[in-house]
Formats: sequence, structure tokens, C-alpha cells
Amino acid sequence: MTARPDQARDVREEDAFDVARVDAFLKQRIEGLQGTPVVKQFPGGASNLTYLLSYANRELVLRRPPRGAKARSAHDMMREARVMDALKASYPYVPAILARCDDEAVIGQDFYVMERLKGTILRRDLPSELGLNRDGVRALCLGFVDRLIELHQVDASQPGLKELGKGEGYIARQLSGWSERWRQAATEGSDACEDIIAWLQSQQPRHDNASCVIHNDFRFDNVVLAADNPLGIVGVLDWELATVGDPLMDLGSSLAYWVQADDDPVFQSFRRQPTHEAGMLTRHQVVAYYGERTGMDVSRWRFYEIFGLFRLMVIIQQIYRRYALGQTTNPQFAGFGDAARYMAMRCRRLMAGMD
Repeated sequence: MTARPDQARDVREEDAFDVARVDAFLKQRIEGLQGTPVVKQFPGGASNLTYLLSYANRELVLRRPPRGAKARSAHDMMREARVMDALKASYPYVPAILARCDDEAVIGQDFYVMERLKGTILRRDLPSELGLNRDGVRALCLGFVDRLIELHQVDASQPGLKELGKGEGYIARQLSGWSERWRQAATEGSDACEDIIAWLQSQQPRHDNASCVIHNDFRFDNVVLAADNPLGIVGVLDWELATVGDPLMDLGSSLAYWVQADDDPVFQSFRRQPTHEAGMLTRHQVVAYYGERTGMDVSRWRFYEIFGLFRLMVIIQQIYRRYALGQTTNPQFAGFGDAARYMAMRCRRLMAGMD
């Protein structure tokens, strides 16, 4: 059975851009575009924004940053496009880049346009049209983890990729950087979390596990399932945070979003992907499977698990700060301050060995 492709919606007023300028720019760079594009916006997009451009004869996807203040190194559209270009030959799930624009005269921000990969993107719940039983869900889950393992096996010394790495010390740099981002994202009433930062500093491994290409946001809602085969992944999206670094840090970031069936009701309310379904591996089972497939030592997993949650907490708080400062009016961000406080509590429970 097949499910409907991911559905784009009307563009939010605050996320609109000058369609005529984009159309003129693209027709100078992509041959054969016909008509004027109808523009829709894909759901999600708490960080960068993603749009569907439907021409008479072709569909394209545009990515651009949100308006308002942003972290210095975040939302770099040109870097994301370069990474995707460099990775495409070795990792076929990367969409092809068709055009890049660093001329802010077009829409006021950098953006890029890529091919549209038609298929199903999983959101909060598993579509019944997929017709997956427990065994099918397990196969889907294992295929998802396998695609992450395949990414980690890409030769990171290739031109365009090796430049992303800064050598040994990735874990220490990440901990320092995300700790500073947390402090900069503070709002009235937010938790200082200095105890969590101190725990991570005391528990961090002395050396990185490896230097490989990592995605840093590998989730079900960033993969595209084949329209006619829900077990086949045809695309991996959102390469904004991709770099060369420690693979267990990547896995930890991915599992921070992994809400499973026995989690508490508050964490269940955060769920954005169907990781609670019967047949899905638990977080511990994913880690064990990853270790078995790669031969990597996962015995000190607790550090990576807590760092993943801390990092997600920072991202949530950064988005909430934009909302608190009035830089976005999107109502879905109103509760992000409470969400960040919950994530801090979750970190502390893990630090105390309670979960």
C-alpha cells in the first residue's frame, strides 16, 4: 500500500517571500521552467524553512533561514548546499542541488533550490495507508538506522568533506559550543543548567571515537520513504548541521528525539515521529544494534545520551527565545520554554541513574 506524499500547505504570512524575484532568478539558472510557480510551505521547519515550488512542468524545493536573530554559525544555506553537493556521489540519498543564491537582493536572505524527492515523510503518527504490521515497522526502523550507519561509513577524506573537520577534539568543541549557546539563549525564568554542563564536562570521553561524516539531525521526519515502498528510504533531508565528527554524538542527537512507548506522558506529548509504534526498537535496542553493526564500543553510552538531550534542549530554548523576543509569532513555539525546562529535568534523572 502507498501513503500520500508529504503535504505542503499555504505559506504562513511571516514566512512569505517575493515569488516573482525567485522565479526570475531560477529561470536564469534552471532550463525549461514553465509558468509561474505556485508556492506552498512544508510543515515542520522550526529552524530553516522549506517550500514547494510547483511550476507547470516541474516541482522544486526551496530552503531558506527564518527571519530574526540567529546563532552566528546557524542557518548557513550556502554551506548546507556545498555539503550536499560534496556528499551526493558517495551517499545517494542526498537531493541534488539545482541553484544557490547568496544575493540578498532577491529575497533578503541566502537560499538554495533542490530537486523534489516525492515520497512519504513520517510525522507524529504512522499513516495507516502504509499497511505496516509489527514486523514491517521493525524493518522500517532497522532500515532507518542502517542509513545512518551507511553515512558514517562514507570516506570523510574526500574533497568537499575533509574541509568540514577540525581534527581531534570534536566532543570537547561541541560541549563548549553548545554550553555557550545555552547561556546566550537564556530568557526570564529559564534554568541555568550549570550542573548539567558540569556533569558533561566531567564525564566526556578523552578522545573522539572516529572522524566521519555525521548528519546531526537524523530523524524520521528528515527521511523520505519511497512512494510505492514504505520500507525504502529514497532521500535524507536537512543537512544544515552536517559535519565531520564523532558518530556516537550523531546517534545521541538522533535518539534525543526518540520517544518510545513506555516514556512518561510529558515526553510523549513532544513526540514528532512514530517511534512509539509496536515493532520499533527502544533507544537501548538502537544503541545495541548500532554497536553490533559497526563494532563500536557503546559501553559509555550515558554521556552521549545526556549530551543529545542537552543539545536538543538548547535548540528548543533558542527557538523559544526568538518567540519571546517577538521575532516569530508562530503559536507552536509558545510552550518551548516549558519544554526546555522538562528536558533539563530529563537530563538530571539520567545523571542520577534514574532512567
